[in-house]
Amino acid sequence: MMQSASGALPRPSPAQRWLALVLVSVAMFGNYYVYDAFGPVVDLLRTQEGFTYDQISMIFSAYSVAAVVVLLLGGYVIDRWGTKRSITLFALICLAAAALMASTARFETMLAGRFLLGIGAEPLIVAATAALAKWFKGKELSFAFGINLSIARLGSASADWSTSFASPLYSNWQDPLWLATGVAAVGVSAAMLYWMTESRLEGRVDLGQADATDKLSLRGMYAFSASYWYIVGLCVVFYATVFPFRAFAIDYFQQAHGLDRETAGMLSSLLPVAAIVVTPLFGLWVDRVGRRSLFMAAGSLVMLPLFLLVTYAPPGPEIGVWIPFAGSAEVPLTLLVVMLLLGGVFSLIPAVMWPSVAYIVRESRLGAAYSMMTLCQQIGVALVPLAVGRFNTAFAAGPDNPAGYAPGMWFYTALAALGLLFSWLLWRAENGPHAHGLEYSSGSKPA
Repeated sequence: MMQSASGALPRPSPAQRWLALVLVSVAMFGNYYVYDAFGPVVDLLRTQEGFTYDQISMIFSAYSVAAVVVLLLGGYVIDRWGTKRSITLFALICLAAAALMASTARFETMLAGRFLLGIGAEPLIVAATAALAKWFKGKELSFAFGINLSIARLGSASADWSTSFASPLYSNWQDPLWLATGVAAVGVSAAMLYWMTESRLEGRVDLGQADATDKLSLRGMYAFSASYWYIVGLCVVFYATVFPFRAFAIDYFQQAHGLDRETAGMLSSLLPVAAIVVTPLFGLWVDRVGRRSLFMAAGSLVMLPLFLLVTYAPPGPEIGVWIPFAGSAEVPLTLLVVMLLLGGVFSLIPAVMWPSVAYIVRESRLGAAYSMMTLCQQIGVALVPLAVGRFNTAFAAGPDNPAGYAPGMWFYTALAALGLLFSWLLWRAENGPHAHGLEYSSGSKPA
């Protein structure tokens, strides 16, 4: 491939960009599958191995504690090795973590495996995000992020669907986790192919400056604008609400609503399934019309009542639902509507939120900005499962006392209210004199 007459390297071709996107996204698919594969075996660990809700919560939170620790190193590995090597390294760590968790039901070993997963998975997401930011520019950015999230969340949905397509494995807790280890190996293969792809194109196309990012510095956090921190605040409460709820969702639907495992898994999968379909569409829409902070506020407002509806609203008639690879089931109308709406929120907010950072932070600081954002997110995701597990234990939540789950749902609702506050603050800032162009479409953003 030849340089242009001006001496500048050409941008990657559409085929090269989309190949890179698919490979990075498949690596994240493996990561997401392993993360969510633990949820469907929660009740098996409780009944077969005697795990308590407090222990389950600690295992979930160990992931986020590890993520905070490793993200404090900033983008050092990403900066030093570049995205291609970093993605492969972190995918290999996720594979080792999956194998460790599948190896034994000892609480300490599972805690260590989940901790190791946090060390690999979150930096993998940061490296993948930084990689996409250099392959895609302008009006393609939100759509590319949306496709990436859709493929990654297919991993989450597949973990839920495994209760149907791999139902014979669920006679015990261990076999589903070995299946997750195999999926992680597929992610490693995709990461290696991405390494080969980027290496082949280096020096032949313009891949920007995403590898030359500043390291995360706690002293440098004040270099970011107020709008950036409002997005971080929304990110924290959004993920600290949705991820812990998903972590307990299958067990919750079984214990509080009396659903069987396959139906609960299929219902839980509606959240990532909706996101898989809708996230790229939201990305295209936002690229066209702008109004990013307004979209985030709308998503936060829709999420506010959902956890109370799933707790207190009448279940309504049962509706037959069929999902490819997950089978069909009769589910209460209220639960179906809530999960579809939550899936819409799960599509809208991330499709707008992550690309918005690229508008607010200069390219050379994107690695640090995404690392800081992910670090703060994981602090929230580490603390919330511990709180919800404590509520479930303290109020004796279980099939004999479904009302014991209500305090945890009120806690989720309070977090959703905080998300609405942060999105309103962002909207106010981005309609003031120091706006960054979030409210404009990609084609009309002022210089």
